[in-house]
Amino acid sequence: MSQSFREHARRYVLDANALVGLFEDRDGIADKVERLLREAARQDVPLLMSAVTWGEVFHTEWKTRGEEKAWQAETALQEMPIAVIGVDLGRASRAGALKRKHGLGYADAYAAELAIEHGAWLVTADPEFAKVGKSLSVYPLPRYEK
Repeated sequence: MSQSFREHARRYVLDANALVGLFEDRDGIADKVERLLREAARQDVPLLMSAVTWGEVFHTEWKTRGEEKAWQAETALQEMPIAVIGVDLGRASRAGALKRKHGLGYADAYAAELAIEHGAWLVTADPEFAKVGKSLSVYPLPRYEK
């Protein structure tokens, strides 16, 4: 894939509920996330995810499905076309500002910050991100009802 094509491909950032929905094969969510993963692999443009978001996914998997499933999820993640982006001082400050300004959850602020920084679409089922406004593009997933 040429460098210029990769630069112009649409980018996506995964919120925690996108990966949890995939791992738990939730109706309407798993299919959409699988489609994005296939397209990311085909275009050689990985999906993005904050390391803080991954921590939330890992915790959720452990809490709801057990420690073994959490570690299996980590192994699966490492095989997917997903780049897990670490946190530095600047990213932490920008996420903290988003949390304060818009009342987002802690991990949600990191997901939003990463999407805004990369001009990417945030893949989420969480309607709370609408509070951020036009600076954040949302790729909506269906809400999961327990």
